[in-house]
Amino acid sequence: MNKKKYSFLILILFSNLLIFAQNSKGDGPFSQLIIRGVTLINGNGAPPLGPVDIEVVNNRIKDIKVVGYPGVAIKDSDRPQLKQGGKELNCEGMYLLPGFVDMHGHIGGKAQGAEPDYVFKLWMAHGITTVREPSGRGIDFTIDLKRKSAKNEIVAPRILAYTGFGQGSDASITTPEMAREWVRNNVKKGADGIKLFGSPPEIMTAALDENKKLGLRSACHHAQLNVARWNVLHSARAGLTSMEHWYGLPEALFEDRTVQDYPLNYNYNNEQHRFEEAGKLWQQAAKPYSEHWNKVMDELISLDFTLDPTFNIYEASRDLHRARRAEWHEDYTLPSLWDFYQPSKISHGSYWHYWGTEQEVAWKENYKLWMTFVNEYKNRGGRVTTGSDSGFIFQLYGFAYIREMELLREAGFHPLEIIRSATLNGAEALGMDDQIGTVTVGKLADFVIVSENPLQNLKVLYGTGAIKLTEDNEVVRVGGVKYTIKDGIIYDAKALLKEVKQMVDAEKDRLNYQIKQPGIQE
Repeated sequence: MNKKKYSFLILILFSNLLIFAQNSKGDGPFSQLIIRGVTLINGNGAPPLGPVDIEVVNNRIKDIKVVGYPGVAIKDSDRPQLKQGGKELNCEGMYLLPGFVDMHGHIGGKAQGAEPDYVFKLWMAHGITTVREPSGRGIDFTIDLKRKSAKNEIVAPRILAYTGFGQGSDASITTPEMAREWVRNNVKKGADGIKLFGSPPEIMTAALDENKKLGLRSACHHAQLNVARWNVLHSARAGLTSMEHWYGLPEALFEDRTVQDYPLNYNYNNEQHRFEEAGKLWQQAAKPYSEHWNKVMDELISLDFTLDPTFNIYEASRDLHRARRAEWHEDYTLPSLWDFYQPSKISHGSYWHYWGTEQEVAWKENYKLWMTFVNEYKNRGGRVTTGSDSGFIFQLYGFAYIREMELLREAGFHPLEIIRSATLNGAEALGMDDQIGTVTVGKLADFVIVSENPLQNLKVLYGTGAIKLTEDNEVVRVGGVKYTIKDGIIYDAKALLKEVKQMVDAEKDRLNYQIKQPGIQE
């Protein structure tokens, strides 16, 4: 091969690699972006509207223009006009929603072997453009990623850092003044809020009071080691802005006890004890719609308190086989993460020491009572958000967020209420509803675009899509997010998923790894 031809091939190869690198980082931003002919699901609870053209100028929504009626288009001259340097995206027949907000997103973990790039691409592939991380690998780690994401130097959602405070995260805090000083230092480091796990009442009071004075928001996992003296009502009255999961809420609803009915051989460090008994908690609380049940709910709503239930993260408790065999594990779950999920006495959430029918039946009843409270909370005007808490208990980043939507539907939410929970409600809870959460003139260009109608079938939002039978009796897969747009930058969602699969395949090849069921011989 002559030198000239060799140099030419090298140049072509380099150009292709450069194009691939650029594509993996998204397309844009553009001085002008016009999304043509899409059906809009706004996020504020309004029904779909379309076709519309959405014009974005320098990452701000400039115009939302109705450009016809179903089957009837208007003249091109009446539509927003593309200017030099602009980008046009034809989305006729597609659906556009605001970017999703994951209110409980851990950025991987060392124990899981899940690094940020893997996690971020799974999130972005499912339309998640904003994530609140409620504690992680340390404030410096998260703030570094937050800055890179804000500059769009990495493919990642917008990140809000809530630093862990309390049980296990900083046991050295023993006085109210130490708690206040910790909160002040947290602000100086650039955190957006705090996530509490429960501490003695005087410590919780001081931390929440100082956090509120400084204008930060807060979350709390009311862990069992402190919940007997400090439940959700105490936290909300002290200034907590949102609760995670449901711990602390049944305790606020107790009428004939002050602690849950622990077996006398219970050990909190035994994960099966912890989660098995948690599955019986709602049955010990006040009955739905009883006087005390109503009183607690109404007070929380009056305090503008947010519930972030994360239904999905406990779903394996009521159906272990279903969670283990979710179809996306094979292609998108890292070997290290799959190993982390397996029964273990030392891994958090791997509580399958001997999980069976009795535990699952109890958890199914737990869900009915829990969902009844959450749905009625929404009906009375309370704010409910969408969060995933992935990376534990067989729940995979991105996929679990869509599963959370399905579980909100099971709880009784209308599909439009679910989209509002995943968009506007999350933005409100973060204090960002003037910037994100709905598709509104003046807000940032964060969008999810999908070819199928997600209101008719939420499964079309999964990266694996939904199974459908055609008129020709052919089984096909449809859906999956087509484009995720964050800060006006267009990301090919399916290309992101492909990159994740390549990561997983490479790791499996390196380890010669196959996903297997424990104790099953092949």
